[in-house]
Amino acid sequence: MRILLYGINYAPELIGVGKFSGEMGAWLAARGHDVRVITAPPYYPAWRISKGYSAFRWQREDLAGVRVYRCPLWVPHLRSGTARIFHLLSFAVSSAPVALWLGAFWRPDVVFAVAPTMATVPAATVAAALGRRRSWLHIQDFEIDAAFGLGLLETSRGWRWRLLLTAERFFLRRFSRVSTISRRMEERLGAKGVDRQRIVPLPNWIDTEAVRPREGRNRFRDELSIPDTAVVALYAGNMGEKQGVETLLEAAVWLRQGDATERNVIVVLCGDGAVKADIERIARNLDNVRMLGLQPADRLGELLNLADIHLLPQRAGAADLVMPSKLIAIMASGKPVVAAAASGTQIAAEVAGAGIVVAPEDGAALAAALSRLARSPDERRRLGQTARERAVAQWDRDLVLARLEARLADLSV
Repeated sequence: MRILLYGINYAPELIGVGKFSGEMGAWLAARGHDVRVITAPPYYPAWRISKGYSAFRWQREDLAGVRVYRCPLWVPHLRSGTARIFHLLSFAVSSAPVALWLGAFWRPDVVFAVAPTMATVPAATVAAALGRRRSWLHIQDFEIDAAFGLGLLETSRGWRWRLLLTAERFFLRRFSRVSTISRRMEERLGAKGVDRQRIVPLPNWIDTEAVRPREGRNRFRDELSIPDTAVVALYAGNMGEKQGVETLLEAAVWLRQGDATERNVIVVLCGDGAVKADIERIARNLDNVRMLGLQPADRLGELLNLADIHLLPQRAGAADLVMPSKLIAIMASGKPVVAAAASGTQIAAEVAGAGIVVAPEDGAALAAALSRLARSPDERRRLGQTARERAVAQWDRDLVLARLEARLADLSV
């Protein structure tokens, strides 16, 4: 098949949407398909263009058997709601000519658009129409709903809210298939007017061989000067507005004031993102917190095995608008997770039996859950085993991508 993958994030970005889009493109190319990608220069999660790439000119490269077209992108220093809109529009405008050219002259069998960002969907639908081919939209998160729900845009339901949701609803109906990463997000697609027959499940995935429980000494403990007797609670991922990483520092303060078992819990925060500088400034005053930069992909398995307990914070306004991709890697590592989620959400359902769910943005509740697990190695072991079994059964990379390949083949006929 000829597959055109169109989205703002792609490899070599190490986390988030870019990681999954990059793995998808490489996997399909390795299966013999002709894959081309329209994307931006790598910039996430640091919000700066990576060395060797340009924000101002078009570039072409071959990456893991995939022809990649990099299009100019404006990356704002201050990420207000308005700045984010212009950030996304800059890529939509610069990439549209490339999408239309490939649609008309290369004629892919399927145009596969990834949201975020929805700003590219007009060009994606036209590109598919030019080649008289089929289109597929994959939604990693509902960026418009999340922007209003988290206060990144105006919180009142004014004209901008109505305009954006009307445009979203219009374009959602123009795709041959629309997929997303969780059952609750599929239900939201239905509520937005997408025909149920066109909705396809496509969860994120993990290489369950690369990320698995490991025995023996972990080098990260030595690098961070963590005693062998300490219980490590790890957060690894983006440090942005949606994650609520500040709550982890609140929990660390509670633990620091507790008994000997609670004081023996070390909170490790690993990653990069918009609020990292603020997190580092606060963490300097907490001796039970360690900071790590974003780690290379080949150390992911070892990093996740640093944890005795994993942490999954989340802002209350993000419930069921996003499904944190890091959750499946956490579960594949065979360690329990303490997740912030409201009862009845998809996150709460996935974590059930594999960890503990607490209320979002509640540092005291998070600290209490960590205290409970720190005192019970047997419970940690039991929850971690369930997590591992669930990851292998539901989110193994080859299993998920083979299903995608079959659906793309059916669509392209």
